[in-house]
Amino acid sequence: MSVPDTATAFWVTREAFGELKHEPLTSPGESELLVRALYSGVSRGTESLVFNARVPESEYARMRAPFQTGDFPTPVKYGYCSVGRVAQGPQELLNKTVFCLYPHQNHYVVPADAVLVLPEQVPAYRAVLAANMETAINGVWDANPMLGERVCVVGAGVVGALVAYLCAQIPGVDMRLIDINPAREALAAQLGVAFCTPEHAPTDQDCVIHASGHPDGLRLGLSLVGNEGRVIEMSWFGKGDVALPLGGAFHSQRLTLRASQVGQLPAVLQPRWDYRRRLTLALSLLTDQRLDALISGESDFADFPAIAPQLFGPGSTALCHRIRYP
Repeated sequence: MSVPDTATAFWVTREAFGELKHEPLTSPGESELLVRALYSGVSRGTESLVFNARVPESEYARMRAPFQTGDFPTPVKYGYCSVGRVAQGPQELLNKTVFCLYPHQNHYVVPADAVLVLPEQVPAYRAVLAANMETAINGVWDANPMLGERVCVVGAGVVGALVAYLCAQIPGVDMRLIDINPAREALAAQLGVAFCTPEHAPTDQDCVIHASGHPDGLRLGLSLVGNEGRVIEMSWFGKGDVALPLGGAFHSQRLTLRASQVGQLPAVLQPRWDYRRRLTLALSLLTDQRLDALISGESDFADFPAIAPQLFGPGSTALCHRIRYP
């Protein structure tokens, strides 16, 4: 196909406001690809902080997405869950369906090594979950649940649900997914994970993984672990401060509170793993059609600016929202 003169991209142009902007599109070089987007996924956790201009200044450099344009707080082109088809490039990649850590944009040119070809068993519409699955994998690595342990995940958003889904497949692990919204029980059931609301959460847990994005969820997690138990914090609060009960049982039971963040691989894996290997693993784990339950809605790209305030608003119950490109 011929290279379009321009591409259309979603930009956060000011706090809580986004718009589609046209920009020049260059022809791909010898080691580059032209990708025509099919879908992109909205990663509600991090993208809501970006959309609402709540990225702390200290994290501006660390939180840059691989192909981000612009700087925090705004204007910025942000995102990292794009699935598309190679329209121009090396013969071995031509017409392949690929995943790329690219913002919401209908056409883009990237280095050939910036994409991964989807496994044959993974449909394009599900591959938008790859970045969330990658985050979940890193969280499970950091939590290191062992055979037979009692484990809870607090927060049944996309990442929390994926962490619970992965942990439940470890033999002998007694897994509970906890959320304040009882409607999330249906999601847990589809993923084959036991569910409860906070008032019915089990105590004396070996490990609690927190992914609710709310301080109350982290406080709950600290109350559920037993002696020498560990709490893995996967939520990112942006500019928010969190008050925690670090007296009492936190000290007497020698609890551990540890951060998990997808930007770094666990130290023990770094001699053998890199980001590409981890993303390849994430894509390979998306063959299960039950994971389609994590896609809570789909919209045309043209409608993204209009629906973004609702998707990223405080009352949103969206899981992964999928953007469809014409």
